[in-house]
Amino acid sequence: MNPLNRIWAKSASPGQSWGELLTEHLDATLTALDLLRHRVGRIAAVPDRFWTWAALACLFHDAGKIPEGFQRMVGNPRPAQVWGLRHEIYSLGFVDHVLAHLDEDERQWIALGVLTHHRPLSGGARSIRKQKGSLRTPQAVTDAFGPVDEQTANALTAWLAQRCYAPVPKPVTATDLGKATHRLLTTVLDHWAEESPDNEAGLHAVLLQGAVTLADHVASAHTTLLTDHPLDAEYPERLRKRLTNQGATLFPHQEAAARASGHLLLRAPTGKGKTEASLLWALTQIDQVRATTGGQPRLFYTLPYLASINAMADRLGEELDDPERQSIGVTHSKAADYHLRRAINDDHDETEPLEHATRAVAKANASRLFRELVRVTTPYQLMRAALAGPAHSSTLIDSVNSVFVFDELHAYDTHRLGIILAMTGMWARLGGRIGVVSATLPDALAELIEKTLGEPLAEVAPDSGQAWPRRHRLHLDETHLTSTESIAAITEQLVQGNSVLVVANNVADAQNIYDTLAPTARELYGDDGAILLHARFRAKDRGEIERRILERYGTNQKHHPGLVVATQVVEVSLDLDFDILHTSAAPLEALIQRFGRVNRLNGRDQSAPVVVHRPDYAPRARGGGDEYADKVYAAEPTRLGWDILIRHDGDPLDERLFTDWLNEVYTSPWGQRWRSDVERVRTEFTRRFLTFDPPFDDRSDLAAAFDQMFDGAEGILAEDLEAYREALDQGRDPQTRKAARLLASGYLISLPDHARRLGRWDKEFGLIVIDADYTEEKGLGALNRDDRTSYVMGEVL
Repeated sequence: MNPLNRIWAKSASPGQSWGELLTEHLDATLTALDLLRHRVGRIAAVPDRFWTWAALACLFHDAGKIPEGFQRMVGNPRPAQVWGLRHEIYSLGFVDHVLAHLDEDERQWIALGVLTHHRPLSGGARSIRKQKGSLRTPQAVTDAFGPVDEQTANALTAWLAQRCYAPVPKPVTATDLGKATHRLLTTVLDHWAEESPDNEAGLHAVLLQGAVTLADHVASAHTTLLTDHPLDAEYPERLRKRLTNQGATLFPHQEAAARASGHLLLRAPTGKGKTEASLLWALTQIDQVRATTGGQPRLFYTLPYLASINAMADRLGEELDDPERQSIGVTHSKAADYHLRRAINDDHDETEPLEHATRAVAKANASRLFRELVRVTTPYQLMRAALAGPAHSSTLIDSVNSVFVFDELHAYDTHRLGIILAMTGMWARLGGRIGVVSATLPDALAELIEKTLGEPLAEVAPDSGQAWPRRHRLHLDETHLTSTESIAAITEQLVQGNSVLVVANNVADAQNIYDTLAPTARELYGDDGAILLHARFRAKDRGEIERRILERYGTNQKHHPGLVVATQVVEVSLDLDFDILHTSAAPLEALIQRFGRVNRLNGRDQSAPVVVHRPDYAPRARGGGDEYADKVYAAEPTRLGWDILIRHDGDPLDERLFTDWLNEVYTSPWGQRWRSDVERVRTEFTRRFLTFDPPFDDRSDLAAAFDQMFDGAEGILAEDLEAYREALDQGRDPQTRKAARLLASGYLISLPDHARRLGRWDKEFGLIVIDADYTEEKGLGALNRDDRTSYVMGEVL
């Protein structure tokens, strides 16, 4: 019997008696790497032999699993026993022995890919360098990893040599492997002792780590990487036929986008085909990148909000003739929830929720393993590549030679914008094409993008002679949105049969306005005549509220009168169409997004009223400090926007002028400070995260901080803890436990970061537990007493 037929790489799956063979897993990893290589293609920024090193690292990455200690750890034989050593270290002995014919430099690169596919090289108790402390001599290595069956070791060296067309290796003993392991491990750790050997080596190393890690994960999950692009040469013709059937043609700016080569800035108003234009541009870039690299470029369509991502995934499914979304991935922190909602909404049988959840988790996991060539995501998911390491370097290699569409970049958040710009610079360096699509983008931001990318943007916009829509008529109101006068005006408009959207800057104002207006709206138009939406609902309740709003006020729905009171979550998250808007003043970008929820398709007989109310300006803290509009938005850009709006009070709004308005704000003294802040963040982020020097420090501690920066905090009501526990308890194995966690996540509430100090931390669930009033209609209300925290009684988060 071939001794390799009894060596496992993985434990047996539940219900199985036999684990996956080591040779099968190594072959599968090599196959996955080959798929990745064909996807990514030639990488200009790395040495010519990069993919050869990656392939050999994949072939050898788990060779160190032959020791008896590892086999016992995976239950071969049972019972499983703890081992405590890192198999990737022992794999180096096989690299050094079988690949002895290669140059020392090449063996070091291959060893680096092997050594870093699970653990960081340096930093912390989990690092490879830490374990090296107990392996000071070749004999220590032999003793620690023994016993090793030498017949099996020689069978593996012969198999590895045959698979990589190496010369037949000499017979090897356990002592030989110990010496080879110690020598190569010491060499690699010395070579990467303090910093990268040169300016480019750190980037090469992280990309190599990402290639090996990605291939290993794909092989371990027994999945694959799709190779047929859903955005193909047939798309333009399908689009033209569809428009012809509707009595329309492509807009000139869509034709121009299709012809553009290189990075793009597309400015076009809502309803003028920005999505189609971006896809036509992306197809051209995909063809060009494919021609120069031999790869199959990925398309990342990024949006800033989760709900808008979900809607865009559905939209792309229609555009790319993939209604089941089999080739379109959704990657964000709530991707599984998106798949679950779609499954439940489409369900016409008695499928159990846990079964739906299991399928949703599987689909989200496939996207997390980079399966699809088209993915809809947030910029922040892609920015995890900066964290590198075994957990995130795969994201970096997957983004090489890719095409990126940024659908709306928000300028006023300097910190996030600076990080996004830093990442776009890295993606361009790695062969990527960047497209920015916006109805309104200030010239100052366009200049920053060009400076970051190091080359001009192809700027595309509707012809100067083409009229932009005048969907809205502006009205300024000096009274606050919550004032008696404002409430009276909104009530009158409801009585007249209008659909009215009211957008407050904070949750407390939204709830107060809703309490006042809802009885009238419900008396006039039934239970759904008044709906409240903000970020402080349980996830499952918010999903239901969004569904009700879309069914009643969605762009393509029959007109219904009624009231929706919301916060800024409504700005770009839902495709809605109201008759009238009342909103608190905010920075111009936010206001323009809110305007877009009214008369969305310009189908009304006259411009729709958008009423902007002066906000209250006050410091957030009792002790003073900077002023904020309704304690949310910085006062200075909000006031600058208000001063511009004063000049247009009573006018129908020409949307072509919105960019000019923003230019005025961003060339002001405040705008100069904004630019300096963005450039500072971009430069600092590049220095700290994107030089990859040293490339293999443990950055896992930064992952939580990164999540907090972009996702905020999640909490749960004290009253929901038992239901949450019961939902989790439905999981009986690894697969259903993930599904149960997805179902349980319906009880979670998105919280502002400062809420961490307003509740207690539950170690069992890893959540903030808050004691507060809550209803499905109004969401999170006043916080109740908790002696262990300090806050304002009755404060609404």
